[in-house]
Amino acid sequence: MQSPHPPRLRRGLSSLPLTVIMTLLAFAANSLLCRMALGGRWIDATAFTSIRLLAGAVTLALITLLFRQADWQRVEGDWVSAFLLFLYAISFSFAYLYLSTGTGALILFGAVQLTMMGWALLNGERPQWLEWLGLLTALAGLVYLVLPGLSAPSPLGALLMTVAGMAWGGYSLRGRKVRHPLAATAKNFIWAVPLALLSSLVMARQAHLTGLGVGLAMLSGALASGVGYALWYSALPALTTARAAIIQLTVPVLAALAGVIFLAEILSLRLLLAAALILGGIGLAMSSPMRRAN
Repeated sequence: MQSPHPPRLRRGLSSLPLTVIMTLLAFAANSLLCRMALGGRWIDATAFTSIRLLAGAVTLALITLLFRQADWQRVEGDWVSAFLLFLYAISFSFAYLYLSTGTGALILFGAVQLTMMGWALLNGERPQWLEWLGLLTALAGLVYLVLPGLSAPSPLGALLMTVAGMAWGGYSLRGRKVRHPLAATAKNFIWAVPLALLSSLVMARQAHLTGLGVGLAMLSGALASGVGYALWYSALPALTTARAAIIQLTVPVLAALAGVIFLAEILSLRLLLAAALILGGIGLAMSSPMRRAN
């Protein structure tokens, strides 16, 4: 019988908890970099997406060929995952041109949860009552965090962010079956680059780049996206779909705290209470004994 924890999780990237923590920090850093670049209008959304994916592809290809060259030959290209990656990245970038940060985060992570939890239920995975309680508690904290800043969202922006969340949920679901995460993530990024470049060509008249914007996009692609997604692909096979969905609810809290530290945003009582609800809910969900579908 095959071990439920593949060999790659027992060597190389250290333990599962550390891998998950590093992944969530990378996701939060990605949100911070995207806010800085797009919110400050340092670069247009299409160019940011293209540079982000290109930087991630180059970084991951170099790492794979240097340290996991044998895996490169074992992994075939996956156009579906590459398309989902591109769809998430481009929809995310354009959505934040129309939505506030709080509204966008609520729509994005709500769509991720619904996508992953819905797929889990359809495929026979039944979360236990502590997981349900933890999920509802964490979602309540997320709603509490963003609700005071909500306004009637732009229909186009809401649609784009919903698409981004569903694409990211689908990408995560496909990642649970990957045996060589670093090489698979590298090839997903490489195959997504032509789609991004094509979108940049279509939107060439709206192109706007600055040195700071390009630098933020490169950091987002190389570190926060490329390395972060490879770590996420490594952790996914050892997580149930429900837990993989719930864990991602930490990202808005981490991103908000990063905004306090790096962007001098105010640390409010609301943020502290919401963080307690979200992290407490995740603690409840993760304390439940793991149960997988057959």
